[in-house]
Amino acid sequence: MNLHFFKYQATGNDFVLVDNRTLNHTFSIDQIKKICNRRFGVGSDGLILIEDDVKSDFKMIYYNSDGSQSLCGNGSRSAIDFAKHLGIISSQTRFSAFDGLHEGFFQADGLIKLQMANVNGVKNMGNDYFINTGSPHVVKFVDELRNYPVVKEGRLIRHSENFKPEGTNANFAELKNNNTLAVRTYERGVEDETFSCGTGVTAVALAASFHGYSSPVSIEVAGGKLSVEFKISQTDTFEDIFLIGPAKMVFEGQLEL
Repeated sequence: MNLHFFKYQATGNDFVLVDNRTLNHTFSIDQIKKICNRRFGVGSDGLILIEDDVKSDFKMIYYNSDGSQSLCGNGSRSAIDFAKHLGIISSQTRFSAFDGLHEGFFQADGLIKLQMANVNGVKNMGNDYFINTGSPHVVKFVDELRNYPVVKEGRLIRHSENFKPEGTNANFAELKNNNTLAVRTYERGVEDETFSCGTGVTAVALAASFHGYSSPVSIEVAGGKLSVEFKISQTDTFEDIFLIGPAKMVFEGQLEL
């Protein structure tokens, strides 16, 4: 199979995107792993397929690098930019993803504003939080994040008995001044720390509201900067959640599978 693909990055979270509106491509788990492999494939944190959808502008199908599926916030912004590149949309969109329909908008500054699903359940775990923002996340606030053993501690949380069999992502955040957070994430599926995780920073921003932080929250990750907007309803539901940040096409190419 000769695969025509586009490589994207969104604050360092990188993806292989494929226009599959003709439904010519189906991928086995082994093929997905090969595409995402950084030595034997293109190299990425995930694979994204863009397909037609009867209920929205397009369908985004997201695979983690191990072949599992979930929502990906940074991947969604990349998919929105890719859909514009393909001529499917212009300045805004409504599209289908793993957890349902989402809306997206191109801001005047070039950043992409992605609407996330409402969150109505935050589980307190001692000093930590469990929040599902389309993907499951544990949020742990720590000091001296730069030196924190994210991979070691993240792997322990990801494989904890509390979250079996699917597992969870693990986010480590440091509270900073000016409504700002620094975040590092261990992602299940990738099974390593990534430069950024969109659903993860969204979960961290919501958790930070219990520490006095208010919308919009600024997020610093290894791959750049993001922001998260939200409202809290009278029933303590997080609504009108938006993840805002860049998405950039890096190159396009051909891969022989």
